[in-house]
Parts: sequence; C-alpha cells; structure tokens
Amino acid sequence: MRKPVLIASTSGIRGIIGNGLNTEITLHYATAFGQMLKGGTVIVGRDSRPSGEMLEHIVTAGLVASGCKVVSIGIVPTPTVEIAVKKLKADGLICVTASHNPGQWNALKFFNSTGEFITATQYKKLDKLYQIQKKNSHTNIHSALGSISSQDGWVDKHIAMTLSQSLLAKTAIKKRKFKVVVDAINGAGSEALPTLLEKLGATVIRINCKGDGNFVHEPEPSPKNLTQLCKAVKRHKADLGMACDPDADRLALVDESGQPIGEELTLTIAVKEVLTKKKGTVVINLSTSSATADVARALGAKVFYSKVGEANVVSMMHKKKCAIGGEGNGGVIFPSFHAGRDSLIAAALTLSCLARNRVSLSQLVGTLPIYYTIKTKAALPSDFNKRLIRFGKEASAFLGTVKVDKRDGLRFDFANGWVQIRSSNTEPIYRLIVETNSKQLTSRLVRKTRMFFA
Repeated sequence: MRKPVLIASTSGIRGIIGNGLNTEITLHYATAFGQMLKGGTVIVGRDSRPSGEMLEHIVTAGLVASGCKVVSIGIVPTPTVEIAVKKLKADGLICVTASHNPGQWNALKFFNSTGEFITATQYKKLDKLYQIQKKNSHTNIHSALGSISSQDGWVDKHIAMTLSQSLLAKTAIKKRKFKVVVDAINGAGSEALPTLLEKLGATVIRINCKGDGNFVHEPEPSPKNLTQLCKAVKRHKADLGMACDPDADRLALVDESGQPIGEELTLTIAVKEVLTKKKGTVVINLSTSSATADVARALGAKVFYSKVGEANVVSMMHKKKCAIGGEGNGGVIFPSFHAGRDSLIAAALTLSCLARNRVSLSQLVGTLPIYYTIKTKAALPSDFNKRLIRFGKEASAFLGTVKVDKRDGLRFDFANGWVQIRSSNTEPIYRLIVETNSKQLTSRLVRKTRMFFA
C-alpha cells in the first residue's frame, strides 16, 4: 500500500481516501474550521466523486458540533460555492473536492467570507485548532449546537450571473450559433457548463456529462487526457470542444480540427478579450506561459507574477487592482465578477472573443505568440530540496545568462525562454515546466533538467 500522504496548505487538505485522508482527520478539520469562525453560517458544496457524500456528512457533523449553521448546496462547481458564500453573506465555506486529482483522492477546500481561499494567517489559526482537536482525540462539542439546511438552484444563479456580464458580446455569440462538444468528466460541471453554452445560443454535444463521478479518463484537462473530446469534435464537425476538471474551475479547449490547443491558451484568450474592452493590469502565476504576458503587454497592460496557487494569485490581484488574471492551467479569474477560477466565465469569454473577432478557434490561436511548452511531473525525491539547490548552482552552465526567481521553487528566465521546477501544492510530486521559442530546445532542456532529479 502507498505510504499515507496528507497535503495541507491554504489550498486545503487533500489525500487518498483511507490512506492519507480519513474520517477522523476530516472531522477534526471541519470542527476546527467552525471554531475558527466562532460558529456562524458555513456553506458546504462538493464535486461528484464517490467519497464526496460521506465526507460532506462528516464535515457537516463537525461544523454543527462547533455551533455553525450549515447550508448545503449539493454537487456544484467550486466557483458556484464561492459565489454563494458572498450572496448569502455567510462566514465561510468548505468545498469537498480534490479538483484535478484522480477519483480515489478527495479534499477539503476552505474559504472565508469573501468567497476566497483562506489567507496564510487564517490557515495557521486553523491548523493550530486542528492540532488541538487531534491531541484531544475527540470533538469538543459547542454548548449551543448548530443547524443544517439545504438550498437548490445555485448553479442557475451562477449561470445567470455569468450571462449578466456586460463585457460579453452576447448578440454576436448568438449569431454565430456555435456547435460545442463538452467533456465535463462526469464532474460538478456536467450540467452547469453545457447549460451556460445553450443559453448563449450554442448547440451542445455532451460527453461525460452524467455528473455521477465516474471519471472515465484522467481528470486533469491536459491534452493527453482529451483524446475522446478531440475525436468527438471532429466526428460532430463542431466549432470547438471544451473540457473542465471535476470541480469545474478550470477549462481546456480543442479547436475545430480536433487539436487540443493546451489549457494555457484559455487564459491567454480570456485576457485578450477582457483587455480589448477594459484596461487594467494582469496577474498570472510563475508557471504561466509567456503567451499570456505577451498578449497583455501588447494591449497596454502591466503584468505581475505571483506564486502558484489561486490564493496567491487572488491576493496579488487585489493589491494590483487588476482587470483579469489567473493561472495557466486553464484557471481564469475575472475579479469584477468574482475572485476565483471559473470555467463558466472562461467559456463565455472564449466564445465572446471568437464571435467578436469573427474567427475560428484555430485562426484565433494563429494570431497568438508561439511558444513550445512541456509540462512534466514525477515523484518527489526525499532529497528534493538538496537537488534543487544543486540545480540552481549548475543551471547557468546550460541555460546561459539567467534571471532567477526563488519565490516558488526555482524559475530561470533566459534569452529564449524559461524553466521552472517546484514541488506541487496538491500531490507528492515535483512539477517541471520548460518553455522556449524552439521545440528542440524545449525538449533538450527537459531532458537535462530531469537528470538532476532522477
């Protein structure tokens, strides 16, 4: 059996059910979160994976035991829960989802009253309360128990709010009469994403949209996992394909010829569309393609880089008062709507950009900067940090003159591109990204870099 792994950070706690994340840990964290909020109202939602219902019951028990009023809104996209907490003026929320992780994983994501991930300070307080719960080996029952209620209709509210965004070229979208194939991997976006597109006037072909948690392929919406979608786009002669991850906060695209264009360009297209209509700064993370930064700067925007992780991106977005931003994993954040990654607004902005420019997806991609990017991952060596230090000292020998950023692992920027290597926030792995202006150079640098960590 795999060694138990529990990964805990401001992005939540996650692990394999029964081998890292169990009922006791879940109960203690939920109780600690309720205590941190000193009771109050907490929204609970989840994605569709099989363990979700069990964990939701445990989370609810811990919250009620700590005096919270729990409002369950069922299986919904993570951004839907973020919207609900603000609309209901709740004190916080817990979303039971492991996002892009395989089906045997699950997680608790903690959000504050703003509908955003808890801050580093709040996480430290949560962890301290969790350690107390863990040490006591039982739940401290609040003198006044909380309550439980449920609400439906939040997906419809989320869709309506997306459609109300004035920046969208809704008339032009409807005139195009797009045909779109959607692969929601039977996750929380199975109803939300297709319904949004239909309300925008698109004809939608649904694959893996049962919402039953049966992840028929690896859930991360990267090109290698989208072969079924690519074939369906060609078979149905669709204008494009869209895929989201299990909690529907990320969106990947496939063009009309059935070619995956990579999840990086979802953000690039969204940035292009927003900045065409609305001026402002852009925040992206250190793992995001230079294509997005190039497009933003060409449209007159200043670009700022944050550490990886939605909480880090959003924090900097607030500081820089930015118009649009996100992460190159298909996570678009449009802060004037809400400050969280959202596949629905990403989809709407994509169609808006295509309709406004009167082009196909492949034609639009043809106007964007060309880079050759390889993203890889591997098991995290026990001496990863030592190897990282050695790599940092020796990298200039084959990268040339470099600018080094140490905020998130190591990122080297050089004349022809950049390299970043970092430990994951969500899995016991390291991630390596190499992007250059040459396919051969990118491949060569991937091989050389991986030698340091083999």
